[in-house]
Amino acid sequence: MKLLVCVSKTPDTTTKIVFNASKTELDANGVQYIMNPYDEWYALVRALELKEALGGTVTLINVGPADNDQVIRKGLAIGADDAVRIDLNPQSALSVAFQIAEYARQENYDIILLGKETIDYNGSEIGAMIAEYLDQPFISYASKLDTSDGKTASIQRDIEGGMEELEVDTPFVVSAAKGLAEQRIPNMKGIMMAKSKSLKVVAPAAFEDKAVTVQYTLPPAKSAVKMIAPDNMEELVKLLHEEAKVI
Repeated sequence: MKLLVCVSKTPDTTTKIVFNASKTELDANGVQYIMNPYDEWYALVRALELKEALGGTVTLINVGPADNDQVIRKGLAIGADDAVRIDLNPQSALSVAFQIAEYARQENYDIILLGKETIDYNGSEIGAMIAEYLDQPFISYASKLDTSDGKTASIQRDIEGGMEELEVDTPFVVSAAKGLAEQRIPNMKGIMMAKSKSLKVVAPAAFEDKAVTVQYTLPPAKSAVKMIAPDNMEELVKLLHEEAKVI
């Protein structure tokens, strides 16, 4: 099987969010970056499991600048065969999806896998956009993916209030949710081998971005907790109505 795994670089979950002076991007000073956990723990590892069972190759793809190479190398250390970085500092999910789709169109991958969302934007957009550009089926929030022949896959995915079971023919795009696989930690052999694996840098395809960030703003700071006596229901109702505005 020929498998493509989309990986992204995200700030660590403990990052304190600070924007630059113009409030158009995250201030990266002192920020520790990691591979997006949904891409790493679930999409990449399930792709490796499929390769181990059926044979084939696992390629990583990332859209971003050279600073992303360290994160990509971690994916190679975990077990991916090679990687591609599209040399672009993307401004939107749409531009990322377009670049991935344009590259994938030439390579004829059986399955394109990615995490259900990134932990910074939580948009859950890119998988569907890639599938639309490639005119392929898209299955989101997959918690189980099995195939015995590499041509047809059975998938379970989370839906509101339950689980849905699907069957789909390759090629298709799938986003990975918790449960699709179990995290793998790169060992010393994998880390050393990653240094010699191919990481190809390609120029981006021409694209006019239709979504441009104007400004980021932080949510209002949380107010202090107000303690209301249990027998003072009138005060509680007043605060819920006038301050919290929930009734």
